[in-house]
Amino acid sequence: MKPTTLLRAGLLTAASDFAFATVLATVFFHSTFMRLWQGVASVPLGREALDGGARTMWIGLGLHVCVAFWWSGVFLFGVMRLERLRQALHAHLGILKVASVYGPCVWLVMSLVVIPLFTKRPPSLTVRWWVQLIGHVPFVALPIAWTARRAAVRPLPMTSEP
Repeated sequence: MKPTTLLRAGLLTAASDFAFATVLATVFFHSTFMRLWQGVASVPLGREALDGGARTMWIGLGLHVCVAFWWSGVFLFGVMRLERLRQALHAHLGILKVASVYGPCVWLVMSLVVIPLFTKRPPSLTVRWWVQLIGHVPFVALPIAWTARRAAVRPLPMTSEP
């Protein structure tokens, strides 16, 4: 796999999830752009980040990009190492099937493990949480799986030997 694959997957995922999160927060949940990304920064920095102005907004955006690259890297590592995953990606509707599993896994790990470890608070399973769970399929996992499939070497066909 080419080194540019991670760059492509990370940037595409960051942009797609950025658009999803921004529209979700500002249009449907009546928040502001700054408050959304300050909220991301508040996970590792604490509640003070919500009053940090543009500085903590930029930190939140930077964290968002780093997380997109992390999950892209995890997936691409799996594609390089697991023949079965490559086969799944190249199957009929494989990108969608794989994204339908990977997206919710990403959100479950982030919302049930990573964020609570930083905030010392359990997640709130609100409508917003469920929207994020579903939204991680098209806006996080699909760009990653699509990029990986384009870059992955086609798996060898399964043969049955006597």
